[in-house]
Amino acid sequence: MGKIAPYCMLACWILTFCSVLTAGDLTLDRSVWKSGGPRPEMLPEFSWEAAAGPNGTPTLKIQADARKGLHGWWTTEIAVRGGQAYSFTALLHAEGVDLLRRTAVARIFWLNDKGQPPLRDEPVFSSYRPGERPRAEPEYAQLRSDSNGWVTVAGDYRAPTEAVSARIELSYRWEADAQIRWSEVKLQEIDEIPPRTARLATVHFAPRAGTQPDEKCRQFAPLIRAAAKQNADLVVLPETLTYYGSGRSMAECAESIPGPSTEFFGALSSELGLYIVAGLLERVGDQVFNVAVLIGPDGKVEGVYRKTCLPRGEIDAGIMPGDDYPVFRTRFGTVGMMVCYDGFFPEVARRLSNAGAEVIAFPVWGCNPLLAAARACENHVYVVSSTYTNADANWMITGIFDRDGKVLARADEWGQVVVQEVDLNHRTLWHSLGDFRAENAAHRPLSFDGAGNER
Repeated sequence: MGKIAPYCMLACWILTFCSVLTAGDLTLDRSVWKSGGPRPEMLPEFSWEAAAGPNGTPTLKIQADARKGLHGWWTTEIAVRGGQAYSFTALLHAEGVDLLRRTAVARIFWLNDKGQPPLRDEPVFSSYRPGERPRAEPEYAQLRSDSNGWVTVAGDYRAPTEAVSARIELSYRWEADAQIRWSEVKLQEIDEIPPRTARLATVHFAPRAGTQPDEKCRQFAPLIRAAAKQNADLVVLPETLTYYGSGRSMAECAESIPGPSTEFFGALSSELGLYIVAGLLERVGDQVFNVAVLIGPDGKVEGVYRKTCLPRGEIDAGIMPGDDYPVFRTRFGTVGMMVCYDGFFPEVARRLSNAGAEVIAFPVWGCNPLLAAARACENHVYVVSSTYTNADANWMITGIFDRDGKVLARADEWGQVVVQEVDLNHRTLWHSLGDFRAENAAHRPLSFDGAGNER
């Protein structure tokens, strides 16, 4: 018996190691994947297809009848190595589905040796139970690119150290008269999830001198240079900076974009190799917009956001509201912009976040800082504000808000430049919720625009 035991242990080790290596292409064998759901009477129909995938590969099909509220999933469990980084991908095809983000959801459940969710390796320091290690909540894979009707669903994750297996769940939720197919499901080991750092900067300055746009712009040059000396990737300037203290009307300060002010900041951004967000006034024919402009390190205008929520003073001044919520991909991440009064309404930041914004630049004359914190917290985005409000006024601050709404850095003096480095690949986890940013797409409510398009 003593001689057999080592061989048994070796065999067990080999089997375990081999099962870990199978965490690559997950075979869609009907015997490996099981169908199920929360309520037997509300299960959709499940079927296995041998060659219906995009490359003649097997698929797992879920078909709903005319009843609303059907809910079910395909699931399997595989061995994983605790502490290892993994990349999940799957292909998804839908027919008759109106809202894919809520209807077809892929989740990964980490499990310990008792079949329970393990604790995460690192404690969290949000306002709820700070300093404690949270339980590993499900991972939510994200809808990515679409190719010939097949949508890639993907995400990179690190298994908790105490995890020994992962349960993969491919689900269908709630819509009637529709069907989805899952194919080419993979959970593969990857070497590492590299950091994606961004150095976010903002300036606390009110350009009181001068009356002309070029005079206002020049006053920001030394502050932008100071941010560049601290290796800033993005510098945020305040709202309507060519109008502030000029004694001129907003309409008189408005200019074309691209125009003289963007050319000035473009020359700086090109020289210093960084992005600048400037609050300006844009003229398009007879229309005037309050805008935030993103200028890239090549000196060119990367994009313009036109303020959508106008206070009564701007309405009475003849300013026109915008109606779009663009986001822009930069070398470090995806940037959205909002301006001042936008911060009083949750819709603007949510639309930007829905579109993929990871950082929201916020030129702002004044706002309740609790609302800026809320916009960061409810969307799990970084908000970078630049304001004209005095630092001791108990009102808006110039600073960088963390994804949980906490202030990472703030300016306390006029002329101060604040820089904060963040890692956009480091996920913010909450007790009981996990990665709320990843869950947002599957859980947020239905919302439609005037044309009936979901947003």
